[in-house]
Amino acid sequence: MRRDHRPYLVKGLHRRLELAYTNYFLRPQFDSLGEHPVFMQPWHIRVHGARIQLGNQVHIVAARDRHVRLCVWQFDSHHGAITVGDFALICPGVRVDSASSIQIGANCMIASGAYLSDADWHDLYDRTRPIGTTAPIVLEDNVWIGDGAVICKGVTIGHNSIVGAGSVVAGDVPSNVVVAGNPARILKQLDPFGPHRRRQDLLADHAELTTQLDRVERYLLKENSLFGWLRSIVNPRPGD
Repeated sequence: MRRDHRPYLVKGLHRRLELAYTNYFLRPQFDSLGEHPVFMQPWHIRVHGARIQLGNQVHIVAARDRHVRLCVWQFDSHHGAITVGDFALICPGVRVDSASSIQIGANCMIASGAYLSDADWHDLYDRTRPIGTTAPIVLEDNVWIGDGAVICKGVTIGHNSIVGAGSVVAGDVPSNVVVAGNPARILKQLDPFGPHRRRQDLLADHAELTTQLDRVERYLLKENSLFGWLRSIVNPRPGD
């Protein structure tokens, strides 16, 4: 479809359904989940294990063909944990697997298909032994992980830094740089003094932002009708 054919009331009902599902089915699975989460298609978010904490206004976008998976493993001496800071964004297909500790800072953005893993998942010599070697991962504030990137165990990525799409990061990344490649290397230095605009600069005033978005949606969807929406599903036409 080229545009959203849903009437304003139908779209609002869908959002209320997503929020109800998030609070009823997903919230109890987290050790903590902050205020005003936005989980799009939350029925495609998979949460496994204890010690998973999400901050305020975390946005997670999932899809039917690209589940988001947050998994913590506990075995013998291994006790994983996942912490996601305020205003973070996690996109479809992201996987975060922890048997040690994965900390995702405030305002971080993790693009579709990225994978964060703090363990080898098998011993290098005894392949029957699960988990293997582990080492914590830390994404400092305002880090952007590109589409399909892999962040390996023991990596710390400094604040404001960007990891290019498809990169494999096996070593620490300093603050205020752009890295890319396999293995990732520094391609560009960023100005540490900015101007940096973070997600919290857009989202901090939740009430005002909600009001503004509601006005925009009322305007964009005002011509939509229930019949037109149903017709676009069963009998789409050119331009739909």
